[in-house]
Amino acid sequence: MMFKKILIANRGEIACRIIRTCREMGISTVAIYAEPDADSLHVQMADEAVLIGPAEAKQSYLNIRKVVAAARKTKAEAVHPGFGFLAENTEFAKALEKAKITFIGPGPKAIAAMGDKIESKKLAKKAGVDTVPGYVGVIKNADEALRIAADIGYPVMIKASAGGGGKGMRIARTDEEVREGFVSAANEARASFGDDRVFIEKFIEQPRHIEIQVLADQSGNTIHLGERECSIQRRHQKVIEEAPSMAVDARLRQRMGAQAIALAKAVNYVSAGTVEFIMGPDKDFYFLEMNTRLQVEHPVTEFVTGIDIVEEMIRIAAGEKLRHRQSDVSFTGWAMESRVYAEDPTRNFLPSIGRLSHYIPPNGDNVRVDTGVSEGSEISMFYDPMIAKLVTYGATRKEAIKVMRRALDEYYIRGVDHNLGFLASVFANKRFVAGRLTTNFIAEEYPDGFSAADVVPDDARAIPAVAAVVRLIQAERERTISGQSDKILPIPADWVVFDNGNEVALSIQRLDARSFEISVGGETLRLVTDWHIWEPIFRARLNRGDFSAQLDLAGIRTRITVQGRAAETLTIPANMAEAYRLMPEKAPPDMTRFLLSPMPGLLASLAVEEGQAVKVGEVLAVIEAMKMENVLRAERDGVISEIKARPGENLMVDQPILEFD
Repeated sequence: MMFKKILIANRGEIACRIIRTCREMGISTVAIYAEPDADSLHVQMADEAVLIGPAEAKQSYLNIRKVVAAARKTKAEAVHPGFGFLAENTEFAKALEKAKITFIGPGPKAIAAMGDKIESKKLAKKAGVDTVPGYVGVIKNADEALRIAADIGYPVMIKASAGGGGKGMRIARTDEEVREGFVSAANEARASFGDDRVFIEKFIEQPRHIEIQVLADQSGNTIHLGERECSIQRRHQKVIEEAPSMAVDARLRQRMGAQAIALAKAVNYVSAGTVEFIMGPDKDFYFLEMNTRLQVEHPVTEFVTGIDIVEEMIRIAAGEKLRHRQSDVSFTGWAMESRVYAEDPTRNFLPSIGRLSHYIPPNGDNVRVDTGVSEGSEISMFYDPMIAKLVTYGATRKEAIKVMRRALDEYYIRGVDHNLGFLASVFANKRFVAGRLTTNFIAEEYPDGFSAADVVPDDARAIPAVAAVVRLIQAERERTISGQSDKILPIPADWVVFDNGNEVALSIQRLDARSFEISVGGETLRLVTDWHIWEPIFRARLNRGDFSAQLDLAGIRTRITVQGRAAETLTIPANMAEAYRLMPEKAPPDMTRFLLSPMPGLLASLAVEEGQAVKVGEVLAVIEAMKMENVLRAERDGVISEIKARPGENLMVDQPILEFD
């Protein structure tokens, strides 16, 4: 019989997404939450909610005893783990089994077999699945890691046996990188999974990351739902995913699907799972790992197959047979997913924390936003900084990209730094549009990191045009203030827009209620818009091109963001421009002698002391944030004059850690 009540052992967007499907199925839901999440969206959406502990995940979301107790207390018949936290924890699955509560996922044996990357590779080989060459065994120390890497041949990948989500992974091309990568991968694995075992395998150059979604019921029926392309990655963490893949044809899909099903059957797999492959330029593919849970990127598969994967997981856990045969599964259209993070792409994607002072997600046909936040929500240092998954659909890949670009333009987030500009840049990238993808895409296309210069709007005239229209509407509004009309000078026709140090001279006049004519650089532009002065999104047509801009108004200054490019604009009458040019600029304080914390986090260790001389590239400190280790190195030779923060201290962004002489 179908469950009447399900507890979701997770938080954020995935908890909200599971609750939505449960509602559609008529199933009551229970949320669990740690103290910082008391007012979170998943708590508000659920029918019931149980506080399970303080912010530290080990005392709340990772505490098996407390989660099982919450399920018992609320009389939940089943638990859905989502992804992360306890989703692939065999002890959790066993504890629920002992409590006679259904785990919506595979059995403990399958989780143990596939969750251990070392054992899973052995099983994959036995099942006839192609695997990456490497050392499939536990590595004791850095010296042994060096010997193994030398035998395999560089480059190699150091990976946590219990890993996932990009944590506990390092690429090494030299002996020094092996030593350092072994220690960092083991430390991250211990912090994230409570298991510091790592192994080493050959790193495939120029690879694509392709994964196959599988579904298996308790009667032994197993099918696959096609592939997802997950090659756009940063630090081994997926950023953009799509389904299907341009690199996979029907024949290759059948081969990959057959191997995925063979592996699932080899471990008597039940529920939804994902078999991940790495594929070289020759289209030979190798097994990476199997994720025994719901994947972050599952919505793209749902779009192209029309199958609700969460619903299938629930039905399978309730004992139902699969409702679909392999021949029933068809693929229609194309879907894209962007992971929207609270992070600063211009500072090496360092996480950002804070409160969402303004939050307006995009909407419209073929746009889906899976999120766990709303305006006023806090992005905490204790959990993953993902704000949402933005998913779009189109009949073709080109159309799905077009819908995604428009949705990114209209995603309004304030209060924290975010990666929308970076995502906009990727979707406008010619190589991405052509589908020439590898897991090295970001490193190759942004070799010096991401900067504002990497964002180029399709029409550079849009920013000054918007600035001029906004300023004209403001001036018109000022003239309507009661009792002021006789004191305000006529609105000039000629203006100068100062844009991040650039100047654009233009003239503008209103044609009718919606239309404006702008003369700039010898061209005459026509801009049509229904924008009202209180709206943060400016939707318009410039000549024959539609676009959307985001606005932050501050008097005569306006911050305008178009297709990811943000410009601080000042629009003033042309006859006042010279006076503005003569105004002195205030220089920011010189902080070059300080090592500043690039992110909020815990100062895990200091590698230097006062009076010590250091060389370029030498490790200075390690900061832990979002369960990741971030190593800070010296950018120049120097001598440490003063230590300003101590290990164990929680740091704010740009807080001084040490000072150079």
